[in-house]
Amino acid sequence: MPEREITEPVDLCGPDGRLNPAAVGWTRRPLHRANLRGWGRTKRWEYWGVVTPTHVLGLVVSSLDYAALLSLYLFDRATGEEIAHDDVVPLARGVQLPELTGTGSGRGRELALAFEASAGSTTLRATGPDVAVDLEVAPSTESLGVVVPWSAKRFQYTVKDVARPVAGRLAVRGVEVPVGEGAFAVLDSGRGRWPYAITWNWAAGSAAGGRGFTVGGKWTDGTGTTENALLVDGRLHRIGEELRWEYDRADWLRPWRISGRTVEARFHPFHERVARMNLGIIASETHQCFGEFSGWATTEDGERVPLDGLVGWAEEARNRW
Repeated sequence: MPEREITEPVDLCGPDGRLNPAAVGWTRRPLHRANLRGWGRTKRWEYWGVVTPTHVLGLVVSSLDYAALLSLYLFDRATGEEIAHDDVVPLARGVQLPELTGTGSGRGRELALAFEASAGSTTLRATGPDVAVDLEVAPSTESLGVVVPWSAKRFQYTVKDVARPVAGRLAVRGVEVPVGEGAFAVLDSGRGRWPYAITWNWAAGSAAGGRGFTVGGKWTDGTGTTENALLVDGRLHRIGEELRWEYDRADWLRPWRISGRTVEARFHPFHERVARMNLGIIASETHQCFGEFSGWATTEDGERVPLDGLVGWAEEARNRW
């Protein structure tokens, strides 16, 4: 797909709150100011996923206007134990999600989360029943920012930032778990105004040496853009084509295939996380599988880069919100 690379700062919205046509395109570093206005159908979130040799961690601060959703998820790769806590904050009281992405904070009945940026790095802190998190994420090299334009009134700005080394500590029931070598963080940052019902796929993998992979599907179909990119030695390579996703919804742990002219990827899950919520008109169901990638993807110069050794996740999410 022919797409425009944006290289200068730009406002996401015009003075009337509609999508600014000049914001439609993609970036190698965050350049959009998410100056959303109004109330209703507006979604803001920061998701940090961390994979270490011993654990998988997910932290979420999100605002849906009428409520905020806070989440902490921890998976022990050795024992298979999951710890999951979610808080709903009415009217998103006290939740901070600024116009510039990558940071945010929120507090609920059980959870307190704060993502703070300083000198390029990001500190992730979270506390909840049985778990405490204090991590520092290394500065980003290049990341994919893209605006998905469903219409002038419905649009999404997302940043996908993969393969960022992370260090610090987890504390699980008072027992400290060091985080360092072989640990990577991935950011999914979102600001936009969404349709009521939507389904998406997303997969992300990271490895040492600034090598990573992020691809999505379904929700961007037909919009003229994608959220697909390959990171090699810290350099982002745009993948502009819509990819085919093949997986077994009756057996999520079977290998997944993500393919196209520029990508031939296999994803091999080792664990499935299921998250469901049904509050009537608001409902969601997510199947997020953790695992390893194999196969290849091509750079902008046409070089095939192996995906073997990348560790991360692939997911399907269905939302009414």
